[in-house]
Amino acid sequence: MLSLVLFANSGQDTLKQINIDLAGVKLIDVDKINNRAHLEVLFNVTNPTTITSTIPSINYDLFVNGKHLGSGHYSTEDIAMAGRAPLFPSSTVTFTNTFELVDTDQISNEYQSIINGQLVSYKVTGQVTVESAWTLITRDFESTFG
Repeated sequence: MLSLVLFANSGQDTLKQINIDLAGVKLIDVDKINNRAHLEVLFNVTNPTTITSTIPSINYDLFVNGKHLGSGHYSTEDIAMAGRAPLFPSSTVTFTNTFELVDTDQISNEYQSIINGQLVSYKVTGQVTVESAWTLITRDFESTFG
């Protein structure tokens, strides 16, 4: 039994090599009546290892020009591991997530910049969970775009 536990934990350092980057943020639509917009947040996940894995969840905070817009969550945790998008060795997969942006007094200038298509700088901070057949890790990440 001890050897099984040691074998399962041996992959943790390998899974820590998997990298996540913010690949872009796109405006999907704007609801001017309710002062809301939907953004598509794109994450590139690169697997430089020899282990096939999956990404069951990404929890993140989205910032624009240094202002916190809110939190987002990508999840496939309710899907069996075999049904999730595989992250094959030496590959990059793009994961997308819809983020609901609500115009508030605190971020009104940033909201207007986004919906008017002005150049802005995005940043995400968060945690990504990486899972292989034998082990699972959660690690922090930070990335910028624009």
